[in-house]
Amino acid sequence: MLPDVSFTAITLDANDPVGLANFWAALVGGTVRVDDDGDAFVRGGVAPALDFLRVPEGKAGKNRIHLDLTVPDVDVAVALSVRLGATTAPDVYSGGRWVVLRDPEGNEFCLLGPDSGQPA
Repeated sequence: MLPDVSFTAITLDANDPVGLANFWAALVGGTVRVDDDGDAFVRGGVAPALDFLRVPEGKAGKNRIHLDLTVPDVDVAVALSVRLGATTAPDVYSGGRWVVLRDPEGNEFCLLGPDSGQPA
């Protein structure tokens, strides 16, 4: 094990870092900061922090890593996510224990209720 290690942020590639950061900040809280390169950072919401770095290529396939968010009411969270620009992704999973969505750039994320059966 690495000594004194901690997660600093989860970093996502983005074609529109500011737009994607604004989506996530609206969904999970926090403040968006943009650097001189146009990369965007969400701080002060749920932990860990989220970083969005500009890349020229678009998303090409299913994410190898994604965010799982536990929420008190999945239906309310899905409605808010969609209102903010997410889309549902039943092609990824539709088994009922959680809901898979895609953020505005197509990155998958899951909304889980407190009784989803996932380990705490």
